[in-house]
Amino acid sequence: MSKIGKQLIEMPTGASFEVEGSRVLVKGPKGELSLTLPRKIEAVLKEGKIEAETKQVLSLHGTVRSLINNMVKGVTTGFTKQLELIGTGFRAEAAGRNITLTVGYSHPVKIEAPEGINIKVEKNIITVEGINKETVGQVAADIRGARPPEPYKGKGIKYVEEVIRRKPGKAAAKAGSTA
Repeated sequence: MSKIGKQLIEMPTGASFEVEGSRVLVKGPKGELSLTLPRKIEAVLKEGKIEAETKQVLSLHGTVRSLINNMVKGVTTGFTKQLELIGTGFRAEAAGRNITLTVGYSHPVKIEAPEGINIKVEKNIITVEGINKETVGQVAADIRGARPPEPYKGKGIKYVEEVIRRKPGKAAAKAGSTA
């Protein structure tokens, strides 16, 4: 049995949890999220905590527990991803749920975020916020995918905490081999 699946989920104040058949609904101050559970997995509210119980399907036990835990965190505190623009002339402009990136192409790249996602731009930092962890991560990945960082000069869009492994160029490699 999964060690993660055995852990109970703390319900913070202001959050509520409902089970309707195989559907789990979590409400909190930032919004509400729902999840349809796989067959043979149940979620039960016990003493202010959520426990994912399983009868036969042990392989999904930890995954379901993590999904419900992320829902609880999302509706109470929310999730944030930050990206950094590195490059001369690279800039981003946020207008509502849309972001326009000027990242060295002949045309601007426009990305539209789904409902419930907020995008903010301050100098060269792009912040993606929302209550659904999966959606926040996907929007951040879409923005990063517009111009991933390259290993020679490090130009592109990267996560703030990401470290880019740099490669030496041709001249540096050639000079190093003759010495």
